[in-house]
Amino acid sequence: MAEIKADTSHHQSLIVSEPDVSDPKPSKSKHLASLDIFRGLTVSLMILVDDAGGEWPVLGHAPWNGCNLADFVMPFFLFIVGMSIALSLKRIPDQFVAVKKVILRTLKLLFWGLLLQGGYSHAPDKLTYGVDMKELRWCGILQRIALAYLVVALIEIVSRGAETKDMAPGTFSIFKLYYWHWLVAGCVLVIYFAVIYGTYVPDWQFTVQDRERTDYGKSYTVACGVRGKLDPPCNAVGYIDREVLGISHMYQKPAWKRSKACTENSPYAGPFRNDAPSWCRAPFEPEGIVSSISAILSAIIGVHFGHVLIHMQGHPARLKHWVPTGCALLSLGIILHFSHAIPSNKQLYTFSYVCITSGAAALVFSAFYLMVDIWSIRYLFLPLEWIGMNAMLVYVMAAEGILAGFVNGWYYKDPHNTLVYWIQKHVFVEVWHSRRVGILLYVLFAEILFWGIVAGVLHRLGIYWKL
Repeated sequence: MAEIKADTSHHQSLIVSEPDVSDPKPSKSKHLASLDIFRGLTVSLMILVDDAGGEWPVLGHAPWNGCNLADFVMPFFLFIVGMSIALSLKRIPDQFVAVKKVILRTLKLLFWGLLLQGGYSHAPDKLTYGVDMKELRWCGILQRIALAYLVVALIEIVSRGAETKDMAPGTFSIFKLYYWHWLVAGCVLVIYFAVIYGTYVPDWQFTVQDRERTDYGKSYTVACGVRGKLDPPCNAVGYIDREVLGISHMYQKPAWKRSKACTENSPYAGPFRNDAPSWCRAPFEPEGIVSSISAILSAIIGVHFGHVLIHMQGHPARLKHWVPTGCALLSLGIILHFSHAIPSNKQLYTFSYVCITSGAAALVFSAFYLMVDIWSIRYLFLPLEWIGMNAMLVYVMAAEGILAGFVNGWYYKDPHNTLVYWIQKHVFVEVWHSRRVGILLYVLFAEILFWGIVAGVLHRLGIYWKL
């Protein structure tokens, strides 16, 4: 799911000074392997939840409120993008060159996002391509990353003068040094809260666009006429997307279709209940406009962690800042969710969701930093590190199913008689006598481990997909 490095696709500019006050020798620059490993883990999680989530709902997105494993993927990407921005842009002294690179990279992300998730590619199961421009999906994973990257990178460039200043001792001095980032974060929060709680949502209508559905072409009405609701049919996030993007340009198979109100098989997908409300059949954009504005917060928090890495000298000082910050964010998000003040919701990208997922990202990265960059337990995570170095390639070929779609294009007599289906059925499912277990092991070994090895070979050859 994404160019994950301020661009995220390659391991370029993750060089950071690692001075140790106990070492009399001059400090040397070394590669920050923990960030590549974290990136590789996040891409691997995307492959896992996309391809095994249907059999294991706990891996897939929560139907509405709550956090399943899949709901951590996007915030992890944005956190990594933020850290990479702090590390990479400081190597470009010329402000004009930096802005030019940021804009160009943003345009590349938008292009690949529209191509891969706009509807043009139907890989891996449908051996067709092309999209009706009336139904082109404008938003998606890479588009959201592009927006967050553009905004946060430009803020970083504007405030780059702070990096030349001496930082006063104390935990909170780094917040003061980069106060512009937190002012923007405050503005983002104010705008987000004003929109979701202040926007009036009227009744609305939609026509079923999914040609595979028996009620294709049928129109439904959803009764709302409310303000400040965070339920599936009447929230301001969906309303603004319908008005600005157009309902035909939104995601046609949102996770809410697996909710208890919609299907008897919840959290599995299945036929709708006889008494299912009309909104169950409607589209919803999980990477929409308002939720993408809120998603900028995840990248800003990531930038802050990158600033800590740059300015704070020594491993203990960094961990003493990262770990308490991660715990505080996680605790705040959990309290907001379980007190019902603000539910954690990925599709709305609520503030509690930002806190929970950013706190988790902070703790996971801190754990990798401790194990890899301090304890030097690196070889255990090499496949993840290789994937992280070539994240864009693995995202496109594996997470978006381009390679699997190509392989499926070579079949014998029947489109389902392909190498991919044969391996799934005979090597994994039938051996374990369980489709659920077989599919999970297939994804872990035939996809994630396979791409780890491929990325390792490409790394040895010095081949990376760079945006």
